[in-house]
Amino acid sequence: MSTSEELWVSSKAELKRREKQRKKSKSGGFESLGLSKKIYNGVKKKGYKVPTPIQRKTMPLILEGNDVVAMARTGSGKTAAFLVPMLEKLNTHVGQTGVRALILSPTRDLALQTLKFARDLARYTDLRICLLVGGDSMEGQFEELAQSPDVIIATPGRLMHHLAEVDDMSLRTVEYVVFDEADCLFSMGFAEQLHNILGQLSENRQTLLFSATMPSALAEFAKAGLRDPRLVRLDLETKISPDLTLTFFTLRQEEKFSALLYLIREHLSSDQQSLIFVSTKYHVEFLNLLIREEGIEPSLCYGDMDQDARKIHVSRFRARKTMLLIVTDVAARGIDIPLLDNVINFDFPCKPKLFIHRVGRAARAGRTGTAFSLVTSEDMPYVLDLHLFLSKPIKAAPTEEEVLRDTEGAMSKLEQLIASGVTVYGRFPQTVLDLLSDRVREIMDSSIELDAMIKPCAKAFGLYTRTKAKPSRESIKRVKDLPREGLHPIFKNVLSGNELTALAFSERLKAFRPKQTVLEADGEAGRLKNQQKSAGQFADVMKKKRAIHEEVIKKVQEQRARDDMPKEDPPEPVLEIRLGKQVSGSKRKATSFKDDEYFISPIPTNQHFEAGLSVRANEGFESNRFEAAVLDLVSDDKNGLRKQKTTYHWDKRHKKYVKLNNGDRVTASGKIKTEGGAKVKASKTGIYKKWKDGSHSKVSLRGSNDRTDEESTSMSGSRGMHGDNRRFRGGKKQHAIPNAHVRSEIKDMEQIRKERQTKADRQSYVKSKSKKGKFGGKNGKRGVKGGKGRNKK
Repeated sequence: MSTSEELWVSSKAELKRREKQRKKSKSGGFESLGLSKKIYNGVKKKGYKVPTPIQRKTMPLILEGNDVVAMARTGSGKTAAFLVPMLEKLNTHVGQTGVRALILSPTRDLALQTLKFARDLARYTDLRICLLVGGDSMEGQFEELAQSPDVIIATPGRLMHHLAEVDDMSLRTVEYVVFDEADCLFSMGFAEQLHNILGQLSENRQTLLFSATMPSALAEFAKAGLRDPRLVRLDLETKISPDLTLTFFTLRQEEKFSALLYLIREHLSSDQQSLIFVSTKYHVEFLNLLIREEGIEPSLCYGDMDQDARKIHVSRFRARKTMLLIVTDVAARGIDIPLLDNVINFDFPCKPKLFIHRVGRAARAGRTGTAFSLVTSEDMPYVLDLHLFLSKPIKAAPTEEEVLRDTEGAMSKLEQLIASGVTVYGRFPQTVLDLLSDRVREIMDSSIELDAMIKPCAKAFGLYTRTKAKPSRESIKRVKDLPREGLHPIFKNVLSGNELTALAFSERLKAFRPKQTVLEADGEAGRLKNQQKSAGQFADVMKKKRAIHEEVIKKVQEQRARDDMPKEDPPEPVLEIRLGKQVSGSKRKATSFKDDEYFISPIPTNQHFEAGLSVRANEGFESNRFEAAVLDLVSDDKNGLRKQKTTYHWDKRHKKYVKLNNGDRVTASGKIKTEGGAKVKASKTGIYKKWKDGSHSKVSLRGSNDRTDEESTSMSGSRGMHGDNRRFRGGKKQHAIPNAHVRSEIKDMEQIRKERQTKADRQSYVKSKSKKGKFGGKNGKRGVKGGKGRNKK
């Protein structure tokens, strides 16, 4: 074959190869990422063909070198999303540069799971992975660190223990840092350790943060530690689906159990799955026992629940073996339930984002759903804040008198308001609540377990009420101007005409204002019974008092009469909330001393609109999408609720008050918190020195650029004696790094500190010698004078 024919064949083969690669890149699988053969074979051996949505969105950004903040549920493939790009970047083992990747996990179990997964993906490479978790011996981990690992998977407590114990351990060579389940890291109290670890890393690192939610403390950490991060959010939609119906019931706190049982019995179909949100884990257990007494078996899930038990309950609910799931906000953080019909807010959330986080699980993928919310009088300001956040109007249901006066007209107006997107809130029927309250009381009296849980539930709810965020002052003021609500429209077919008339009479009875005082009425009754002496005295006194204040009383009565008179065209009592403006349909206009023509308010009228469009300078993100992702979940147990209380501590060193972060001081406390929750001293224990003397090995993770000449000589000598076994693994030769033996001329902070300390010690030594030669000779004699005397002699 001639040379031209060979060139033609090779070019044709190259064209075929490029065409095949182009087809693979369009396939949407792992081939489109352009992975090396070793990493791709590991992914293929694991059985993965198509990346998950979080992997498809984050892997290209990570491979490009961007810092990434990724939010997705547990079980969505976040581990592979950061492991595959990490292994692709590291590719081969390099023993002279130190550790190159660091993965921080909140628990030992998650770290072990990540280690197994990483070793499976890196089976065709010679990368070395080290695990540093509590429970294992420090000596064994020293042995692994002495083998120059490329990747360290650790919990923050054990990593800080190694950094405090080993002098030669440094994280300056780390190029790739991952904070896995970062919200758990902060909720478990590792904030101080994470800030310390972040301060010991290089500025040229790539930082990845994977989490299910975004607490405010984690958001501040991301702004400080990441450079222009890219936000990938697949946790929940930021808006409520139009197919979701919002229903708000007003009632008293003690009536919630009866209302919940009525909803489960009458308004929830047997083939619909419902999620019930409560405030604390005590309420989860209480409702579990209460509903079981009614013959319904629910599933439950809360933060402190055993992991195996949680998986069993959630799997039963996903398999539709149970139709009710009782959860707290913390437990519902990572649950993914695709086909959910109803959401019940047994305790109303304190933040609008938390409400969206709850109800966003229903009415997804084109399905319809309903969100029932049980609202007390204390929760009404939160309801107004929610509708201010959603820019939706809210209206009270028509009262029973209005319905009886014009049933068809009131219902037609109500249907028009609901069709136009107005939220209608109303009361539960009192007759239904009274009947079910008796049933709940019977169940509690017959159950010893329920009776024992009443006090813990009350205490936990009291702490929850004191801990949760407060509503805005404007909403608290506007609640007082809200008109009295009637029966909710959902119960219009429940009550007959006579019962509706009775409810209207009871409502009129509540609003009744007598024309006489109690003393006057008592006097009239006494006269009828011929008890002139005792009753006549009180009546005469009140008559004199009424004569004095007759004009004031008459004016008040006339004003009430004018307010109660129906007008020709009364305004609709709709509370319109759009872009921060809240206009109430109140009939009485408040008088003010301000002249609208000349008065200039210090607060602009469009402050809410401007605040929504503004972007802070120190935000570090392109848009306020990141601010919309921030969500603080309220804990469901006693210890977590106490930690979330806003407390401050006096810092003696900096002479100021500092905020406590989850019960731990933000400043250096001198202790290290382990993954088990225990705190140990950060001082050296000498275990590393004993191990080094016994094994004649040394842990050094500084890399070649940070090593001294003596360390480089000793390491080169050891390689000459024993042979450089690290260069060969599995018959493959390791490529040498050019100029790896050359010492860097740039000094790090530790070298500068040592040089300054050595210089200061030398100066102090010279000063002490000079003082001793000048004033203190042998045997307590003055050296200078004595010397002169001897010379004279």
